[in-house]
Amino acid sequence: METRRDFLRTAVVAAATATLGEVALGAASKIPSPDRRGILCDLTACIGCRSCEAACRKEHGLSSVSSLSELGRSNVPERRRPSPDALTVVNEYKHPNGAGSPTFVKVQCMHCDYPACESACIVGAISKKESGPVLWDTDKCIGCRYCMVACPFQIPSFQYDTALKPDIVKCDFCVHRTEKGGVPACVEICPVEALTYGRRSALIEIARKRIENYPDRYRDHVYGEFEAGGTSYLYLAKTDFKELEFPSLKREPMPGTSESIQHGIFAYFVPPISLYSLLGGLMWINKNRQKAEEETTE
Repeated sequence: METRRDFLRTAVVAAATATLGEVALGAASKIPSPDRRGILCDLTACIGCRSCEAACRKEHGLSSVSSLSELGRSNVPERRRPSPDALTVVNEYKHPNGAGSPTFVKVQCMHCDYPACESACIVGAISKKESGPVLWDTDKCIGCRYCMVACPFQIPSFQYDTALKPDIVKCDFCVHRTEKGGVPACVEICPVEALTYGRRSALIEIARKRIENYPDRYRDHVYGEFEAGGTSYLYLAKTDFKELEFPSLKREPMPGTSESIQHGIFAYFVPPISLYSLLGGLMWINKNRQKAEEETTE
């Protein structure tokens, strides 16, 4: 009987460990859908009106911060990151010698093809959808914030001021609109059509054609086409992307790095779902052991 109990106990632990392994390894093995959508940001067209910020806040029911409510080029801060009350922000970058026009950069989740945040999440709360967006599931999240550490673009934000149920927040690609055939709110409101929504492959063709037709206007670089394995947000600019504080990333997907770190740290960690399964299995083993002992006594 002792051997049988040991076998069952080992089987339950192995099942729990396998569950963690599937969560950790699943992200890097997925191949993005060829039909996934994306957004092309033409920074040479952006005028810094920040209408996209206002549309995003309205679409997601976010409170309007006073310093952000006054739209217009004269009120564009130089450096900001997305936050719980601003899922997308526009920053201004002055011309290096001060003579030319500034460049305005829209910043939000890049919706990577191989998300490092998805790979780093130890409970599978973040997932890359076939249509393109990278989404977060509040019901699965345990608040570890490893997604924030893993993101090469420093995008996910944590609601530190929400004590009872803080969330990880970021751009969701307006999935509630796109799933019904619509376009993201920021794309719809852009007055100069600096944002283009469509199939990612088609957007890359559009970007390449613009570079070919207007070589003096664009740098020969579609940011996001290859960086970190590719992203759903793509950028065109005349200025070097390093000067616009875009991170210099290799073509290799980021999950390979985050998973190696994660596996080393959490090799013996059992997430809540697996823990419940483990506890339930041990209770079942204990119950059957007691029953077997009672039968032996009789």
